[in-house]
Amino acid sequence: MVIDKKFFKDKTVLITGHTGFKGTWLCKILTMFGANVIGYALSPSKQGSILYNESKIENQITSIIGDVRDYVKLKEVFDKYSPEIVMHLAAQPIVLESYKNPVETYSINVMGTVNILECIRNTNCVKSFLNVTTDKVYENKEWVWGYRENEPLDGFDPYSNSKSCSELVTHSYKNSFFSDRNVAISTARAGNVIGGGDFAINRIIPDCIRAAYKKEEINVRNPYSIRPYQHVLEPLFAYLMIVEKQYKDKKYAGYYNVGPDECDCVTTGKLVDIFCQKWGENQKWKKFSVENPHEANFLKLDCSKIKTVFNWNPKWYIDEAVEKTVEWAKIYNNKEKDIVSCMEKQIEEFLEEK
Repeated sequence: MVIDKKFFKDKTVLITGHTGFKGTWLCKILTMFGANVIGYALSPSKQGSILYNESKIENQITSIIGDVRDYVKLKEVFDKYSPEIVMHLAAQPIVLESYKNPVETYSINVMGTVNILECIRNTNCVKSFLNVTTDKVYENKEWVWGYRENEPLDGFDPYSNSKSCSELVTHSYKNSFFSDRNVAISTARAGNVIGGGDFAINRIIPDCIRAAYKKEEINVRNPYSIRPYQHVLEPLFAYLMIVEKQYKDKKYAGYYNVGPDECDCVTTGKLVDIFCQKWGENQKWKKFSVENPHEANFLKLDCSKIKTVFNWNPKWYIDEAVEKTVEWAKIYNNKEKDIVSCMEKQIEEFLEEK
């Protein structure tokens, strides 16, 4: 996989959800590539504001605070800035939160997608659109092989199911309105991501970091569940590859799994073991029993399609992914270096990796 950095120079890219974890890192990459980035999102959450503020990204982009459920405001942004590329990351992304607030989860994740696609349908500027969903869109039968792009979409919990709906909305709009237009439309289904600056609640690595900061044992609620873990830069560069390739040739538009190799589909306990090793300081964890709603125990992706179509392969395996995450977290905690420099260094290191 080769990213053409020059392709993005001076192109107007609209990113929804730019104040979130993935969104902030994506803005950082694109500004380094010289893109004209327009961000549209709610104000960052208390946890999300740490990365967004430390990255100082707001000084380098056009940041618009708005709700993807507000079609009128969203359409005004399209009309004013005429984005050529749209990357839709805005979402309510937490499974446990979706059990507490299912209506809001569906509203954001489904109608937000409808509104984005309506804006694209009613303007002529967009040539490349990517809807970022999740590996949890599939009907999870907890079997041992990875899910392929042609498997049934039927997420179990409200978050996962709302993202399945978001996929289906995208498929319908693509078939109904864009088959005869010069607009390339894709979705990308990524697994669990880790990386510097993620302080979300009810996520294992952020929980590890918070405990390590306090010098406490890490509570792990389900150490035997298996997930595909990858560094946040892995899917982000895959997303950029997709929007670039389909912008140049619409034949590349489609539905793509973006996940790690099988060796990085590890138990939560194994992931926390790696974290403790990388963190040092005699960091430990313990199993923490608590009653929670249903969460899948086993889930992995078959990424043969993206590997075949684009010659794509992961670069950073789980050991290095955790190491880079710990590097960011320790710099932030100790205030010993500039976070912006750390992010730029890690992006450059990722680009240079063969």
